[in-house]
Amino acid sequence: MHTSIHEVFDLGQSIWLDYISRDLIASGGLQDWINKGVVGVTTNPSIFENAIAKTKDYDEEIASLAKSGKSSAEIYEILTLQEVGAAADILKPIYDKTSGKDGYVSLEVNPLIASDKDTTISEAKRLFALLNRPNVMIKIPATPEGIAALEECIASGVNVNSTLIFSHEQYVNVAKAFIAGSKRAKGKVPASVASVFVSRVDTAVDKLLAEHGNTALAGKIAVDGIKLMYQSFKELFAGIEHRQRPLWASTGTKNKAYSDVVYVEQIIGPDTVNTVPPVTLSAFVDHGKAALTLEAGLEQAKSELAELASLGIDIKAVCAKLLAEGLTAFNKAFESLMAAIEVKAK
Repeated sequence: MHTSIHEVFDLGQSIWLDYISRDLIASGGLQDWINKGVVGVTTNPSIFENAIAKTKDYDEEIASLAKSGKSSAEIYEILTLQEVGAAADILKPIYDKTSGKDGYVSLEVNPLIASDKDTTISEAKRLFALLNRPNVMIKIPATPEGIAALEECIASGVNVNSTLIFSHEQYVNVAKAFIAGSKRAKGKVPASVASVFVSRVDTAVDKLLAEHGNTALAGKIAVDGIKLMYQSFKELFAGIEHRQRPLWASTGTKNKAYSDVVYVEQIIGPDTVNTVPPVTLSAFVDHGKAALTLEAGLEQAKSELAELASLGIDIKAVCAKLLAEGLTAFNKAFESLMAAIEVKAK
């Protein structure tokens, strides 16, 4: 089956699936997506909350683990490691075929420790060792402490997905941390991606534009920012063999006034990844178009970002707020999941 996902891959961008669940793996659904061209998987606390807390798929195993004396935290870890490991095994042939470029599954460290560098490093190393698979990435939020942890993890041989990136400055700091860590790595340089969140930027900026009575820039700023980050990626990694690819995340369309595939079609370019939720990916397979778009309209993107600044809208402040909100959302999802496991265990 040749799809638009395969066409995107041929243009140099890898499409990963932003979702995991026991049913997806057991039913063959993940393999179906692989057949359609998907070459990786990402997860986060919200995805696991939906999979574990909001279905009955895990109830029997939770009960069994609870009876054996496992705590809620231990049950959470057993279940998540199990699913990530199973998905990684299914994707291993892609990892082998692409010589380690794709075929990865990401598992996030406990988001509650995002402000603790040393604990994040030790947790990332521990999870990576427990999974014991070359095609697993450990997700670390790109807080200042998380960026420092990224460098240490790369130097220590841990594959890392640096997540919750919103601002250009944040992206550059992550890329520089990867480069610094890779120079210190002994032996093979670990794989890494820098996950830049897209649609949430438009959601936040559009509200501010409406307050200023200016809707001409609505739905444009997120993609504009991505295009400039991609230019920084090319500059930072020019002449460097081991690259940390930018990964476009949060690419489901939240505003129904926009195309349901806008954050897939408009940011396609070489040496990048786009992790896409199932609904958006189905829409792209149905009516999406694959074309190199990531470097189109660069001057217009710069002009629109300058116009945004002239309106008094501080994109750095917007991105800082989005990072704080993103951390809070993942914390709440994690805490909600832990509470749900405790209730199910009882």
